[in-house]
Amino acid sequence: MAFAVRLSKQQNRHPQTLIQGITLRYGRKRGISMRKFEGFQKGVNLGGWISQFDSYDRAHFDSFITEKDIKEIASLGFDHVRIPVDYVLFEEEDGTPKEDGFHYLDLCRAWCEKYGLRLLIDLHECYGYSFDPLKQLDREKFFYDSQLQERFLRLWSRIARHYAAFPEQVAFEPLNEVVLEKVADAWNQVAGAYIRMMRTIVPDSYLVIGGVCYSSVTCVPLLNLPLDDRIIYNFHCYEPIIFTHQGAYWVDRMPQDFRIGYPQDLEVYREAVKRLALSEELSGAVFKEGIHQTGEGFFEDIFAPAVEKAEKDNVPLYCGEYGVIDLADSQDALRWLKDIHTVMDRHGIGRALWNYKEKDFGFSGEKFSEIREDFIRIL
Repeated sequence: MAFAVRLSKQQNRHPQTLIQGITLRYGRKRGISMRKFEGFQKGVNLGGWISQFDSYDRAHFDSFITEKDIKEIASLGFDHVRIPVDYVLFEEEDGTPKEDGFHYLDLCRAWCEKYGLRLLIDLHECYGYSFDPLKQLDREKFFYDSQLQERFLRLWSRIARHYAAFPEQVAFEPLNEVVLEKVADAWNQVAGAYIRMMRTIVPDSYLVIGGVCYSSVTCVPLLNLPLDDRIIYNFHCYEPIIFTHQGAYWVDRMPQDFRIGYPQDLEVYREAVKRLALSEELSGAVFKEGIHQTGEGFFEDIFAPAVEKAEKDNVPLYCGEYGVIDLADSQDALRWLKDIHTVMDRHGIGRALWNYKEKDFGFSGEKFSEIREDFIRIL
């Protein structure tokens, strides 16, 4: 996510966004328009199913997402699902492949085919690397360790070969949220090796690749990849964080009863951040110079570096995660979605909402039924 930390049920999420040394310009003229990520314009994440689960539990895998859920997702007007998966689904800790590792992905692909959906397979964790701050590991080592990278590429070779027959339906995302900005160049090298390897197996499949700082939208310009017609630039966005994460129990110093509306004057958001004494990292983009008030202009400004990079490289742009915590007022959340969608649509940016079910961002259930029709119109 846009410089975010995502934790599961006991590990939730904690997004943050960096706006570093960029020129923010709203309504600027451009000589060219951006290509679209065709077939992946309106999606939703299936977080919490076969990634970020509380325990490796077959009963959970069998019940959390079923064919009924995929049918419901299609009925809402989505065209694809983004499926976070963890390496433990496919291999043992020593690297031995699990014979049934593709079982749930295969089920989901078949359900998606039945209901006219595409799917993006997102490797949320690989052996030796995780974005999750609750997991104690060196977040730099993977990017300089040839053995870890070789294992990463072996796993992806298996995944690619398994789904090579579905180039129009199945897209691939090598790794979720590279945390450290200082590994930007090393990540470009790893991602470049990934692209070259994948192209020997899936020459026509989409490959979706985000930058550093938790896939911050402002770090898209740091990507330097071998490009072709099916490379996609990815970012995540949860701005303003003080709104999208109001009352989030996993955010340091955030009162669980704190509530704030949308839209609000930027000064209101700034004062709330100061009053709660949230960290600079959690303050997000609201303190940055040159940005518009919340609304379409705000998103135009924070998307500007990524849009400019995508246009320059003639690469489609995709927002793999965005959303509002389920504690927020439903009408405020709808207004936020309308604004961000308007800007995404203006630039042809594909997207996948976080999250379909639970994870504190889910939109299924009784509360959602009250706004279902408005949600479909905004989608």
